[in-house]
Amino acid sequence: MESRGLSAWVQRRRSGLLGAAGIAIVLVLWQVCSATGVVDVSFSSSPTRIVSSEIDLFGSGDIWPALGATGLELLWGLLITFVVGIPVGLVLGRSKVLHDMTEPMVNILYSVPYVMFLPIIIFWFGIGDVSRILVIIWAAILPLIINITAGVRNLDSDYTRVATVFCTPRLKFFYAIALPATLPYILAGVRLAVGRALVGAIVAELFLASQGLGYFVQTQTSNFNMDNAMAGIVILAVVALLLNGAVRMIERRFTHWAGSQ
Repeated sequence: MESRGLSAWVQRRRSGLLGAAGIAIVLVLWQVCSATGVVDVSFSSSPTRIVSSEIDLFGSGDIWPALGATGLELLWGLLITFVVGIPVGLVLGRSKVLHDMTEPMVNILYSVPYVMFLPIIIFWFGIGDVSRILVIIWAAILPLIINITAGVRNLDSDYTRVATVFCTPRLKFFYAIALPATLPYILAGVRLAVGRALVGAIVAELFLASQGLGYFVQTQTSNFNMDNAMAGIVILAVVALLLNGAVRMIERRFTHWAGSQ
């Protein structure tokens, strides 16, 4: 019974275990190459030196201001993205006229790298918090809107017919029918938005900030302190994994029914 239970546990977590094994293999190879001189630790550091830097950074508290600044920017950027992006996506998906009017502009803004517009953003809003949050919103909101719009446009026609038969008010249709039915699309868009928001936050900090994880990594790299720079990159990777894992947990919790349809 115990072996059967262990086998079932391994099967349920097979994907995560394989991912952890892949990361472990890369870290071991990296450490071996660093120890044998195949890789110059002055430019790439090594896993053991990165761990030592992480301990020093968290122990001294030097990393907390940068982590807090990036976290606060992400919080505001994602909050505004979700509050604005979800209703806009629902409306554009429901209204063919608005969809056709805005689709070219959405595609253009999504295709053109937002980094190209940084000089304009700086000219209009300066280099303060507003500019950085605006970059995060720009990076995150478009994939969210595109996903939700596609979800509403692919809505089962039976839902629309039933709503029409029962004379469902337009506002009630959005929150009672369209929102639950498109939840898998919404959460997929949220996962994309979270990843792009983190990238947007780092890009904004590279160009528009004197704080945050992106600025910290840039400063440490400029000073050739690769141990601290790689430690900052590892922190960013962990934050990205945690955010992505949280969204995946929400997806499994609220959209488990989607696979059976």
